[in-house]
Amino acid sequence: MTEQATKMLIVDDDDIWRPRLARAMRERGLDVTTAANYDEAMEAAAEHPFELAVVDLRMPGKGGLEVVRDLHEQYANLKIVVLTGYGSISTTVDAIRLGAVNYMQKPADADDILTAFERSEHEPLDPPEPIYDEAPSLARAEWEHINRVLSDCGGNITHAAKKLGIHRRSLQRKLQKYPPKT
Repeated sequence: MTEQATKMLIVDDDDIWRPRLARAMRERGLDVTTAANYDEAMEAAAEHPFELAVVDLRMPGKGGLEVVRDLHEQYANLKIVVLTGYGSISTTVDAIRLGAVNYMQKPADADDILTAFERSEHEPLDPPEPIYDEAPSLARAEWEHINRVLSDCGGNITHAAKKLGIHRRSLQRKLQKYPPKT
């Protein structure tokens, strides 16, 4: 009797990274299906009973949080790990509340992602009570905003600087600094 491979869904709009991750997961014995957006992900999930899903946070159209929410609502036993290039505490909390079992920064290799799924086997922690008196500093909010705009511009500093309304060199200087801690 043969053991059936664990089925995984990878949802990411990056046409280079998605097949590379899929190949790495197949090399580790998983049965992988890929999707480039929300619609493809939901169509694939309707056709196959997946056990694991890796979802990119930022995608054109409906984003990763909508994918996480809808997959978790339809398939409560599906374990989802969210990946993103530019994350924040608020999106991490949102992803976990919507049903993700873990949240990771890109780049992450296949072994790191599989480890994130293994960590989810432990009993989940109770969600933290909201803390309203610890707002991020203005410098931290600016840093997160700059990185979000830069991500939306595909890493193009000139385009991001135009969107932010600052000179390209000023943006480069801001990006060379370390992010504020609070």
